Amino acid sequence: MNNVRVILLYVLLISCNNPSSDVLVTDILPTPLSATVNEGSFSHNSLIIDNGTKEILGNYIDWMKEWSIPLEWKEENGNVKVVIDQSIESGGYLLSVEKEGVLIRAKDRPTISNALGTLYQLIELNNGKIPLMEIADGAYYAYRGMHLDVARHMFSVAEIKKYLDFLALYKFNKFHWHLTEDQGWRIEIKKYPKLQSIAAYRDETLIGHYNDQPHQFDGKRYGGYYTQEEIKDIIHYADARGIEIIPEIDIPGHSLALLSAYPELGCETKEYKAATKWGVFSDVLCPKEETFKFLENVFSEIIELFPSEYIHIGGDECPKDQWKKSALCQTIMKRENLKDEMELQSYFIQRIEKFINSKGKRIIGWDEILEGGLAPNATVMSWRGVQGGIEAAKEGHDVIMTPTSHCYFDYYQSQNDGEPLAIGGYTPYQKVYEWSPIPEGLEPSYHKYVMGGQGNVWTEYMKTFDHVEYMALTRMITLSEVLWGKHSGSIDQFNDKLFLHTSHWEDQGVNIANHLLDVTTQLEVVADKGVKVDVSSAASDAQIYWKSPSAQNFQIKSDADIFLGESGEYKFYSQLKDKKGHEYELSFVPHKGNTAHIELKNEPSKTYSGNGSQSIINGVIGPDHRYGGSEWLGFSGDDLEATITFSKIKKLNYVELRFFKGEGQWIYLPSSVEVFSIDENGLEKKLGNTMTPTTDNKIAVTEIKFPSTHTKTLKVRAKNYGLIPEGRQGGGHDSWLFVDEIIIR
Repeated sequence: MNNVRVILLYVLLISCNNPSSDVLVTDILPTPLSATVNEGSFSHNSLIIDNGTKEILGNYIDWMKEWSIPLEWKEENGNVKVVIDQSIESGGYLLSVEKEGVLIRAKDRPTISNALGTLYQLIELNNGKIPLMEIADGAYYAYRGMHLDVARHMFSVAEIKKYLDFLALYKFNKFHWHLTEDQGWRIEIKKYPKLQSIAAYRDETLIGHYNDQPHQFDGKRYGGYYTQEEIKDIIHYADARGIEIIPEIDIPGHSLALLSAYPELGCETKEYKAATKWGVFSDVLCPKEETFKFLENVFSEIIELFPSEYIHIGGDECPKDQWKKSALCQTIMKRENLKDEMELQSYFIQRIEKFINSKGKRIIGWDEILEGGLAPNATVMSWRGVQGGIEAAKEGHDVIMTPTSHCYFDYYQSQNDGEPLAIGGYTPYQKVYEWSPIPEGLEPSYHKYVMGGQGNVWTEYMKTFDHVEYMALTRMITLSEVLWGKHSGSIDQFNDKLFLHTSHWEDQGVNIANHLLDVTTQLEVVADKGVKVDVSSAASDAQIYWKSPSAQNFQIKSDADIFLGESGEYKFYSQLKDKKGHEYELSFVPHKGNTAHIELKNEPSKTYSGNGSQSIINGVIGPDHRYGGSEWLGFSGDDLEATITFSKIKKLNYVELRFFKGEGQWIYLPSSVEVFSIDENGLEKKLGNTMTPTTDNKIAVTEIKFPSTHTKTLKVRAKNYGLIPEGRQGGGHDSWLFVDEIIIR
């Protein structure tokens, strides 16, 4: 069975031979805005395209034929009609099923695919009978995008088409295709053959995580590219599904692979080689006339290939080291009256934008293109949080929201042990569901500039397409619900539908992440009692089981509170009928901070706030291999300063802290750690020595020992490393400080 048929065989979705109309409508994702169900049904076996509809459908007919429904499509008067109706709001459609046939009314051709996707779900859900009904549906956001990076790891044409099938089924209308990077150039440019013979390949690839030291490599040449004929085929395939492909050629940074083929476009005279590991590199394009001519030729071929309105030009993470040293760059800055290298980047982007605009296209860039002055007609893709999007909207520019906090699907999606390797972070599907592309703090008058949102799939750690499926699909389905339109439904209602969809794809052999039976723990430090743990499951009907470190067997969780007391591993899982979720282990270390009160001078980042300030005194140890989740607190540019107060005076002689080191993700160990006691007059007394944490691994354990001290209040200070040095990943930016636990004895 081919991939298309696997994807579109929806008959097993509900696993029910005679579903009710209510179940039918409820279980479509994304959820239709409204539906009215009438008595009776229409048999699809007599479905025939109306003669006047053939021209409107165009190559959608090819798409329909690939769907494995036993239909006979004839070019004659029939009972399926499609009408373009300009009175319908943009992105909307009406689907009417009556005894005489099916009528689809849509605003435009791309919207037809949304209606067809709904129609075919209805057909499959009902084993060939379509309930008589009226569906009025439409998207809240005009831009509903998914991204895929093929430069770090490349995927076959068939796999790209499979990805597009998923997008179409869940009503995404934009595919952001990230085609070039430091590690490889993936698109054929006929004028520059060395992009295919040299830039498309790297000598080897990093093994394991970037934070693993020392770096190890596989020693295997890696690469490839898509021919222009393959790209035309994929574009046609996407167009038949109502999807616009937006290509990205990343400039002026992330261009090391390009420079390996055409080194004369760099600022330094040297040999360049495509990167074999991940990150940001100081080798960038030089803004010389030869570079602009080269890029104009490249973009001319790109524009000829892609019918999309937009061309994405990257513009992110462009180090300025070489520009600062380049006499040519300094001459250009003086000539163009540019005050710094930020404005030189803006000059670079605006030169390219002017050319692309002259070809009838518009540019999209990552939010760094705001630095130094935004190009006049640019659309901003806000990824470093939401502030870039807010600034761009206030300047009257269109914005696509895709913050790392909710839309980066290369982050971990579960706290379970055994999850496949990921870049870091923690973004479960529930976090995606709660997100809104309209950021807090953006005045209503600027909402019109927020076009929508996008999920990003960066593939540094995804070598195979089944890994992409695992990382992307569950969160993609969830994002479709967000972008199609927020409804009044609860997360529990969505969970019920999502459970059916993920179970279906599992049955079809798709490597989808099904975390609906994962347990979630919420920890609370209760004064003078200890650490209480609340355990829940996304599947509201699931039964939860648990066991303490000393117990031999699991027991069913009762209504009684669970308090952590024993040192060791607590285990939890949930079960729904015969499906058992993953066992979640919670490592507990009892210490005197477990019953204390904590206050932080500086709040952690909202993205890495764990279970709040109590996360670092609750005795629960975070994972060693990732810094996201409920136990690690992350501070961007700020120090950790924690005041810990006990209910009565305690005798203390030891404090231990755990820090994460991941310089590839801008995470640095603190420059110093100090502990103080505070007396009743508020006077501080330093305890033990000032420590400077060090480690060759990801976790630094810092111990501070001191003579026995009686105190009611402790203060712990860990000083942030500060600005990251130029030449390193994130050079010039604030470093992150991540702390897991303050163990007090």
